[in-house]
Amino acid sequence: MNKASPITLHAAPSAGFDEPFEMLQACHERVERMLGLLERLAAHLLDHGAEATAQRAAVDVMRYFDVAGPAHHEDEERHLFPRLLAQGSAELQQVVGQMQHDHRTMTMAWAGVRRDLQAVVAAAWPPAGGADAAWARWSAFAAQYREHIAIEETQVYPGVRPLIDEPTLADMGDEMARRRGVR
Repeated sequence: MNKASPITLHAAPSAGFDEPFEMLQACHERVERMLGLLERLAAHLLDHGAEATAQRAAVDVMRYFDVAGPAHHEDEERHLFPRLLAQGSAELQQVVGQMQHDHRTMTMAWAGVRRDLQAVVAAAWPPAGGADAAWARWSAFAAQYREHIAIEETQVYPGVRPLIDEPTLADMGDEMARRRGVR
C-alpha cells in the first residue's frame, strides 16, 4: 500500500426526504465516501498503526455502516423492490433478486469488516488472522458495494422511477423520514 493522505471526512452530499430518489443517490455518494475512508484507513494503519486518528476513522466507518447502510437497504426493500417485482420486466425482476441477495451478503461481509474495525478502535491491530486478511475483507466489501451501487443506479432506479407516481413518492419520503425519527 502507498502512503495515505490524512484521514478526514468531507461534507456529505445531502438531499431531503421530499426527494426520495435524490436521497437514495446521496446515500450512495456517502457510501463511496465511507469506502474511500476505509481504504485510506488501510494505508494509514500500515504506516501508523491503530493510533487515535485511525481509531476515529474506524468509529466513523462503523457508525455509517451500522446505521445508515441498513436504513438505506430497508428503503430499497420497502419501496423499490416490491414495485419492480410486481410491475417490472422479467429482467428487472431478476436484477431485484440479485440486489436482495447482495443486501444479505453485504450484511454478512460487514460483520467481518466491523470486527476488524473494532480491533482498530481497541488498538489491537492487526486483528486475529492478520492485516492482509483484514484488508482482503475490506477490499472485497468495497468492491461488492460499488458493483451493487452501479447496478442500482443504472438499472433499478431508472426502472422503478416511472412506476411511482407523485403521491406515492411523497408517501415514500414521509415513511423514510418517520423511520429515521425525522418527522
